Amino acid sequence: MTTTLLHVGSAITPTAEIRDAAILIRDGEIERIGKRADLELPAGAQEFRAEDSTAIPGFIDVHIHGAGGRDVMEGTREALSTVTKKVAQHGTTSIVATTVTASTEDTLHAVEGISKYIPQQLEAGDFRAEILGIHFEGPFLSKERRGVHPTNLLQMPSAEVLQKFLRAAAGNARILTIAPELVGAMPCIDAARSLGMVVSIGHTDATYEQARAAIAHGAHHATHAYNAMRPFSHRDPGVIGAVLTSTEVNAELIADGIHVDEIAMKVLLQAKGPEHVVLISDGTPATGMPDGKYKLGGIDVTVVDGVCRDSDGKLAGSTLTLDRALRNIVALGIPLANAVRMLTLNPATILGIEFKKGALRTGADADILLLNEALQITQVWARGISN
Repeated sequence: MTTTLLHVGSAITPTAEIRDAAILIRDGEIERIGKRADLELPAGAQEFRAEDSTAIPGFIDVHIHGAGGRDVMEGTREALSTVTKKVAQHGTTSIVATTVTASTEDTLHAVEGISKYIPQQLEAGDFRAEILGIHFEGPFLSKERRGVHPTNLLQMPSAEVLQKFLRAAAGNARILTIAPELVGAMPCIDAARSLGMVVSIGHTDATYEQARAAIAHGAHHATHAYNAMRPFSHRDPGVIGAVLTSTEVNAELIADGIHVDEIAMKVLLQAKGPEHVVLISDGTPATGMPDGKYKLGGIDVTVVDGVCRDSDGKLAGSTLTLDRALRNIVALGIPLANAVRMLTLNPATILGIEFKKGALRTGADADILLLNEALQITQVWARGISN
């Protein structure tokens, strides 16, 4: 792999901004970052000059089901390769492959396939996002707030079923979404937390008190805040009230302008602050594809004008890419550095990999994006490999 010195107008790390910056990339990692005047061009290295661009870390998507016409539930190398290549074109250099509610057998098949793919995914040395692990969205969800998850395949939380999923994941289980009001939820939360998993409150009809009980057990994440949650009211704040007021909870946000109104997005951002919001895509196989009919797991969905719905007209994930999410959040008046943080450092910190991903720092993977003045991505490096 070549050694490259990247010279940019500025670099957002995202905890600081360096003007007239240089980033030295060697063997897929960031060896040094600082002022260009302070870094020498090593012998044999090439210099990539982009003084009119801003460098930021690659995006990390902790909630994505598919892209490019393929679904992670397929569990095949071909499908996963297609998904990771498609999202990398839009600046997402790491993902957590997210399941959708299916039969136990179908879920195990998908998870086993993803787990076999993960240790082999970088062998080809080509340009693609890296799968960091698996996010289980289902089957331990509320029937009242199921969204498009099939009612007949939802299950009450079961430590036995969870253990089957975890064995199939072979150490790659990262996030569990669960409705905390369901009988058996707390033992599942405790089991997942004991293994270091992130437990997320989602697809839930929980009261404020039930949500707070889950938070006390270590559920410190909220799956696509507002969506598939008991509505907030001034006499019944519910799970949304708990998410908005609990400083230990990080909230996912689908910033496509369809799932959440702009005012509601502003409320969430003001209540949580930029350090506790994670922008996600909730992307489906329709991401990066034309309007038409697709499969989300076993669910038939139709995309019209970029909006994905099931046969009942319910929103079924999105076609959002994270570069568009960045522009949408900045358009709300959020400073660029804060918007970048929600796509990079925050998800990396939640996953406990903030020294390897989500920041431009010495020793981190060389996952780097270049933005022009319109915040369009002009160049992507994934672990030092450029598009």
